[in-house]
Amino acid sequence: MGAIYRGLAVITVVAVAAVGVALALPSRSDETGARPVAAPSAVPVSSGPPTSDSAASAAPTAAADSTVEPASGPAEPATTAATTPAPRPTPTPGTSLAPGYTAMEALYADARLPRLPAKLKRLSLPRASKSVIRDRRTRLILPNLPKPWKSYGPAPFTSRQVLPAPRSGPRGMLVSCPVPIEAQKSDRDTALLAARWTLNHHPEGAKVRWLGSQRIKDGWTLLYQVTYGKRSSRAAVMIVDNGMSKPGLVFITVPDTQRGRWRDIPRVIAGVRVLR
Repeated sequence: MGAIYRGLAVITVVAVAAVGVALALPSRSDETGARPVAAPSAVPVSSGPPTSDSAASAAPTAAADSTVEPASGPAEPATTAATTPAPRPTPTPGTSLAPGYTAMEALYADARLPRLPAKLKRLSLPRASKSVIRDRRTRLILPNLPKPWKSYGPAPFTSRQVLPAPRSGPRGMLVSCPVPIEAQKSDRDTALLAARWTLNHHPEGAKVRWLGSQRIKDGWTLLYQVTYGKRSSRAAVMIVDNGMSKPGLVFITVPDTQRGRWRDIPRVIAGVRVLR
């Protein structure tokens, strides 16, 4: 009996020791829970094999992701180019007379000058005068008109001839100078702008009625009537390509108070030419 009791005691001790060892060791499930979890891939997993397009786009995406800040970091500030508005273009000086207008648009918006008709009667021009004035500043030859015309101080022009001053109103004059406006590609358009400019030398409120328009040697001429109140003048402007940086301008105007000299206007148109 004593041997039996001793065997039971040994078995009990062994069993207790085994239970203690089992309690001291960590379980496999705890070991799995303690392992850090890997971050999910930024690229979604496709349900099928990758296509050639997705494979091609994956490489640059991965390269770009390797250089950017983590999602939890501060946002990258916007660049100056993205936040600063582009400056508005500045109009070229001399190409417009009002914001948004070119020289020709300003001309067509000017109520003092109607649109030039497509067809106007051609002028009948006499023979050129043999008596001439040589304007070397503009390299032009002009007729030297007979009395009562006379030469006068040219400034602010380069040559000037005038009629005697009447009792009232403007007097007739013939002048030349480099074109005081921006020359256009077309001599006709330059002549239109020059005719508009000549209104500065007519009384206030002047308006134009076109009488003639035609090509002349080396340029273009316009003949027109200028009305101001109850009075009027007849005028012509000539644009001549003189081979210089600016074409030459010739302008003649004769008021109705001196209408006897209107016949000199065709003589001037016929006699203007380039000084060779």
